[in-house]
Amino acid sequence: MPHDLTHLIAAEVCGRTPDTLPESVWAVVRHCLLDTTGTAIAGAQEPFVQALRQELLDQGGRPESAVFGAAQALPSLSAALINGTAAHALDYDDVNFHMAAHPSVAILPAVLALGERLDATWADVAASFVAGYDAGCRIGRLLEPSHYRMGFHGTATIGTFAAAAACARLLRLSVEQTINAIGIAATQAAGIRAMFGTACKPLHAGKAAHNGLFAALMSARDFSSHPHALTAPAGFAVTHSHDLNLDLALAPAPNRGVFLHDNLFKYHAACYLTHAVADAAASLRDELDASPEDVAELNLVVSTDLDTVCNIAAPRDGLQLKFSVCGVAALTLLRRDTSRLSEYNTDIVQDPAFTALLPRIHVVFEAGREKTVADVTLRLRTGRQASRRADSGIPMSDLDAQEARLKAKFSGLVSDALGNSACEALLRQYDALTPETPIRVWMKAGCHHA
Repeated sequence: MPHDLTHLIAAEVCGRTPDTLPESVWAVVRHCLLDTTGTAIAGAQEPFVQALRQELLDQGGRPESAVFGAAQALPSLSAALINGTAAHALDYDDVNFHMAAHPSVAILPAVLALGERLDATWADVAASFVAGYDAGCRIGRLLEPSHYRMGFHGTATIGTFAAAAACARLLRLSVEQTINAIGIAATQAAGIRAMFGTACKPLHAGKAAHNGLFAALMSARDFSSHPHALTAPAGFAVTHSHDLNLDLALAPAPNRGVFLHDNLFKYHAACYLTHAVADAAASLRDELDASPEDVAELNLVVSTDLDTVCNIAAPRDGLQLKFSVCGVAALTLLRRDTSRLSEYNTDIVQDPAFTALLPRIHVVFEAGREKTVADVTLRLRTGRQASRRADSGIPMSDLDAQEARLKAKFSGLVSDALGNSACEALLRQYDALTPETPIRVWMKAGCHHA
């Protein structure tokens, strides 16, 4: 029965406890916390985030939860909205293709804000995050791929369900109350891809966190909703997808009982679907020891999915460059640091070296190809050439190496925003984080530099 999915999700959410998390999951959850905090601190500097933050500071309210970029705490709903928007402002946060969305920026700001309100420990917040993460991935597997292709942004829509489930677990709601929270989430979940390239795209993450938290809080107060809002004949699923896959949604999680093992972190400050090209191009550039002047042509074979997401042929500014697979390839051939936000700017897209490379980069879109797989061939003017396949959809297996790479990314983001000493203090706090640490300790460390 379709309604079994909502009950399965609610039962899994309520059954998730800290002692059910394998050690590897604890590690990845910590990585999500570090990465999301780094992107939120850096994103909090963006003018549109400052505008949102100022509006909610002007409205005021009970000082329950910390806000990145502000010395003043705000009500938990306001904090979730601001911090979620800030964390997605730079489009530099993690992804999961089961959910077809950016999971951490939708879920973590909600459970962090609620965790402060409840004086929860890191263990409780972490278990709730995983519960919401798994719920979002099940719903993503139900709706995708047509949900995204219809124009919906999964971070906004599916992220709302995920945040609601996570907050339901942190509030210790019953299975029935969690089902009700999922219904309240269903009537709020919204966000369209037409907003990509505007301030509304990161607002999607903030609204997912806010609306999911609101759904759980109102369910705790017996605010009613349809018990089958997700799968009813006129419910969310059938109105937001053309090809529901109930069997896939009900199937066991593929990796030791949780979907979190498939979390993918961004190490290039651009759209995730450009990452395989960047990795392959960098490898070929180094193998052939190629300078930009040596390049005769760079040929890219990628999925048709990239055509509508990151195929801006001649980017005019830094934001468009993030959504230009050929532009990111050109940056790579120029040996620019694609992990640094500062490399994506108007000056670089107007640089003669950049504009000279773009016509030599050719892209072919291939139907049926995995969206994370790219085949790249570099040919030099001397006639030498080499090819490389890269797949950005494979998580790092060495979690220690992943943490080291994320710490380097965090340092780049946070040092630019807060200075080296504040960054080093935060990294020390991260290393000292234990399951028993009150989550307010982490949030205070991240926000007291405002």
